[in-house]
Amino acid sequence: MNAVPAPRSETDLRLEFFKKLQTVTTKIHATSNLDEIMLDLGMEFCDLFNCDRFTLYAVTPEKDHIVSKVKTGLTSFRDLKLPINATSIAGWVAATRMTANIADVYDDVELRRLSPELHFQRGVDQRTGYRTREMLVAPLLAVQTGDLLGVIQFINNRAGGPFSRICLEGVKELCETLSVAFSQRMKPPQFVRTKYDALVADAVISGPELELAQRSARKKDLDIEDVLVNEFQVKPAAIGAALAKFFNVPYETFKPDRVKPVELLKNLKEQYVEENGWLPLEDGPQGLVVLTIDPERVNSSRIVNQIFPKSRVTYRVTTNEEFRLTTGLFFGSATGDLASVGELLSGMEVSEDDEGEGGGDVSEAVENELVKLVNKVIIDAYRQGVSDIHIEPLPGKGKTGIRFRKDGTLVPYIEIPGSYRSALVARIKIMCDLDISERRKPQDGKIKFKKFGPLDIELRVATIPSTGGVEDIVMRILAAGEPIPLDKLGVLPFNLDRLKSAIEKPYGLFFVCGPTGSGKTTTLHSVLSYLNTPETKIWTAEDPVEITQKGLRQVQVNRKAGLDFATVMRAFLRADPDIIMVGEMRDKETVSTGIEASLTGHLVFATLHTNSAPESIVRLLDMGMDPFNFADALLGILAQRLAKRLCSSCKQAYHPSDEELQLLLAEYCEELLNTDAFKRNPEAEKAKVLGGWKQRYADSNGVFTMYRAVGCNECTKGYRGRVGLHELMLGSDKVKKLLTEHARVAQLLAAALEDEMMTLKMDGIEKVLSGITDIKMVRAVCIK
Repeated sequence: MNAVPAPRSETDLRLEFFKKLQTVTTKIHATSNLDEIMLDLGMEFCDLFNCDRFTLYAVTPEKDHIVSKVKTGLTSFRDLKLPINATSIAGWVAATRMTANIADVYDDVELRRLSPELHFQRGVDQRTGYRTREMLVAPLLAVQTGDLLGVIQFINNRAGGPFSRICLEGVKELCETLSVAFSQRMKPPQFVRTKYDALVADAVISGPELELAQRSARKKDLDIEDVLVNEFQVKPAAIGAALAKFFNVPYETFKPDRVKPVELLKNLKEQYVEENGWLPLEDGPQGLVVLTIDPERVNSSRIVNQIFPKSRVTYRVTTNEEFRLTTGLFFGSATGDLASVGELLSGMEVSEDDEGEGGGDVSEAVENELVKLVNKVIIDAYRQGVSDIHIEPLPGKGKTGIRFRKDGTLVPYIEIPGSYRSALVARIKIMCDLDISERRKPQDGKIKFKKFGPLDIELRVATIPSTGGVEDIVMRILAAGEPIPLDKLGVLPFNLDRLKSAIEKPYGLFFVCGPTGSGKTTTLHSVLSYLNTPETKIWTAEDPVEITQKGLRQVQVNRKAGLDFATVMRAFLRADPDIIMVGEMRDKETVSTGIEASLTGHLVFATLHTNSAPESIVRLLDMGMDPFNFADALLGILAQRLAKRLCSSCKQAYHPSDEELQLLLAEYCEELLNTDAFKRNPEAEKAKVLGGWKQRYADSNGVFTMYRAVGCNECTKGYRGRVGLHELMLGSDKVKKLLTEHARVAQLLAAALEDEMMTLKMDGIEKVLSGITDIKMVRAVCIK
């Protein structure tokens, strides 16, 4: 007969319990965030207190709820949020900061002894079939201040009956341990999800915007940092600061003049550095300084210590783009970027006697400096946001000037000695595979700069023979990359709704018009991005293809090979398209094919070089288009310009005088003079316009705030970047009737204005009132 084991004394049980508690305490201090405690140590808490379930709640930043992460599957979780009040037992404990040890949560008499309002939420038990009985719930309070940090909850004692006195003592000690952990590492208690969360904490972007950026990056298969910079205008320095907080190491920005550490790089290959994401910067008093995009991963791999075994390693974190730039700086062929333009030019100085007519031979050393200089010019232009590089040599002994077109304005960059004129032109021709011996005819080509420098960009090059036997060169930096989302294109909300309703039609013809460089292609690609779905077949014919999108089938026009816009358009009609985009409609055949395509069930987009939307109709009719077919096909015409944007860092707010407002109002209403409503009662229409402005832009006292340009180190005379001005004329019945009657431009304009179209200047004045630009810049791009 087996002997019955003697019952264990309370002292033995207490010793065993607190020994286990000490083990759990050690593990708590080893965790780094709340998620680990909630999800990884839950079973250990249950075994310690001999119960079925454990929940840890943290108080929200607003201090009106407690929240816990609950496992709903093998890999899925949800947040359980309870208000701090008597509607739940955990909420009551949080509100009163009293420990509750309840024998049966269904016993209303027992609950009323704690509080008359207290009741147990039975809904979860009813949904799951689980019966909650005993419950031990205690508050987590800050050691120093006594502030509420959270609540800890144990459910259903496996031994039956209320939790023991040992558990009550243990829960008190456990709460103290958790409170210390909260106070030391989790201020305030929050759920850290990504290394970019500090952007939200620092109010750089909102939480929903960060989630939208993450979804956009996954959808487009892009790096999230590129999405944050390009789509949400987050500065790299802000991303770097967030990374520094996450990894707890200093942020290192890109420095174009950084000295290349030749000795440290001699055993490293560029491909290895790019794949592993770390790069030695210097070996100095702080030890070996290593630049990386993920310090934790690099440190845990111990690979740096294996390659540099005698060095004490310190880490610096940086953004992905800045890491790529630094890698290109150290390994790229454009090593001239290490030197300043002044240093490169000083290496090319020659005496006045040596200067010939600009065509003399140059030494190998100077030629090498020239190669570096060309790369430096292109890299500087790209980093400054330049659209075009103008190389302008003077005949004879005159110097060669280089100017940048920045935000639509040419600004001087450098001057190069006249003796290197021919060598400079020859170098650029070599880069784009042009004939260096041909100097009497214009030539055009392209430079794929990745072959020569650290930037993956493309430049369109045009050479033009000019007076004095010299050749001018203009290089346009193609705006390669992802399209701008339609909602971020700068279109006013009123126009955006009208634009979306037009382009969502199943077939028809839609034009974007404006001069060269007004952003027509950018707008069309934003429209195509909005319409680009897996169910839609989209063909584009472009010259050149600047912006690429996944899902588009894009064709590069090549006139030398006989592949012009009209030829490509005819081919598209045999290729089962839903949407066709044509880079430019400049001849009758292309326009006729576009109208034919739109009338046979296709949605056609194209650009025109015209000044305004009504003028575009007259221009197309002058080409010989059939007015009835054209009227049937027309969906709308969007005219646009780019005006300089006020610098957000230095623009100065002021309240405009009544006189200034009246001048703006007069200029705005000048566009409306030919409309029927204005002819009937101009004063009433002016008052209507002014009332709309006050509703949209004035404060509660009716005071407007506008801005003026000042100027700072980050901008050019108070302006930085550009904003689109838009004039959207839809193909309404009235406009189509006038079109078939060959109406004049003035009649078409009046009809469009009566259909609520805003002219370019009207749209610009709206953006002046909203503080984006000023009236001087609007007048500069609106010819009327």
